[in-house]
Amino acid sequence: MKIFTSAQIHELDKFTIENEPIESIDLMERASTMLAHAIAETYDRETPVIVFAGPGNNGGDALAVARMLSEMNYAVEAYLFNTTGRLSPDCEKNRDRLIKVRGLKAFTEVKHEFDPPVLTEETLVIDGLFGSGLNKPLTGGFASVVKYINASRAKVVSIDIPSGMMTEDNTYNVRANIVRANITLTLGSKKLCMMMADMQPLLGKVRVLDIKLSREGMEKIASHYSVTDEMTVRSIIRPRDAFAHKGSMGHALIIAGSYGMAGAGILSARACLRSGVGKVSVHIPKRNYDIMQTAVPEAILQIDKEETIFSQPSDTTAFEALGIGPGIGQSETTAIAVISQIRNNKTPIVIDADALNVLASHRAWMQQLPEGLILTPHPREMDRLVGTSSNDDFERLTRAIDLAQQLRAYIILKGHYTAVCLPDGHVCFNSTGNAGMATAGSGDVLTGIITGLLARGYTRQEAAVLGVYLHGLAGDLAAEEIGEESLTASDIIAYLPKAFLHLR
Repeated sequence: MKIFTSAQIHELDKFTIENEPIESIDLMERASTMLAHAIAETYDRETPVIVFAGPGNNGGDALAVARMLSEMNYAVEAYLFNTTGRLSPDCEKNRDRLIKVRGLKAFTEVKHEFDPPVLTEETLVIDGLFGSGLNKPLTGGFASVVKYINASRAKVVSIDIPSGMMTEDNTYNVRANIVRANITLTLGSKKLCMMMADMQPLLGKVRVLDIKLSREGMEKIASHYSVTDEMTVRSIIRPRDAFAHKGSMGHALIIAGSYGMAGAGILSARACLRSGVGKVSVHIPKRNYDIMQTAVPEAILQIDKEETIFSQPSDTTAFEALGIGPGIGQSETTAIAVISQIRNNKTPIVIDADALNVLASHRAWMQQLPEGLILTPHPREMDRLVGTSSNDDFERLTRAIDLAQQLRAYIILKGHYTAVCLPDGHVCFNSTGNAGMATAGSGDVLTGIITGLLARGYTRQEAAVLGVYLHGLAGDLAAEEIGEESLTASDIIAYLPKAFLHLR
């Protein structure tokens, strides 16, 4: 599913109007009908409704919703902010339609002074001040209205996007001047800002309403962003050959776990095995031998010459994929072994955890990396890689995209909507996963899954997209049965078979 920019949303609306064909006011009516029904499904007729409408098409939607809710016998008060004396044509039409409705409790067109209504905890506010076309922070009177809404205890439903929020980049926006919604009813598809963790407290629960925009238009408009859905994943996943044997299903090598961090190697190896790979070898320091042999009897062990750390690169000629980094530590000996392993590697490689931190602390080495690497940083590891500390998720995503293009690599920026950044600049946001997966070892499991898929013969892009989706899906299936609070990384591995079954 594509994610469109605000300019592309306007282009898609125009394409739909011209090619369905349909009048713009009728398209607005269709969208507003869905909005009104979605609101009615959530809030009963005893809920007092106050609608705040701006002068543009988002305001037109809000006024149409006010009319429809009034006709459903809701007590509706509507405020249209027309301080410049200029309304969009469709907003003006819906104003004229609304004032003819007999059941409307009150309508006020605000042209100068605004006498705000009382907002109680029983009140439902419909926010239709500004939509996805906003390109600068709100100021003045509109900022004051937003602050008034946010200071109340009223429930808030935002139409398409909370007023004040920009569709893509909110790096320099003023958070206090953005409506804090309980529910956002977005039209057509999610917006890029909705994939950012720092925007979630303002969005509330997001629900996408399909307003039947042109499918042909969606296909024609090229987008750099998409959401990986189940249909996409089903098209990637490969059936297992009935005549397969362990030699034909790939051999993966995992380099993970210094002494005291053997669990990282265990989790990665178990996850790799559960991904369907034929064989898994694990490179470990000597002191981890007994625990690894006991915990993962299916694994083949490579023993490092050192007692407690990874110190010598491994020959990967016999392997189809390599995963390196979980729990290996960051000693200088290990760092030198890591860069030597990466430079001389002959197979697809997944770089995670301490291997990422080694690169971050030796950034000159970043210029010497081969193409086609898969890097799996969490936000703070990403900041260390690019040498900055950012609290803004859009800026961090932008840096991940730039790094993927610069290195010709696949950057998997982990989070609620994990972003798979491809070398060509495209970003695939993942749609599975839950808060219960915020637990130690979850990243080690992801490394094992992707490494196993690479060893099985999936391309780097396929392994990254499919691996992230399976990882999240296994977490979702686990959470359904045991809840999020007590979920562990081992549970994600345990539910991987059910994730595969679900997709088949």
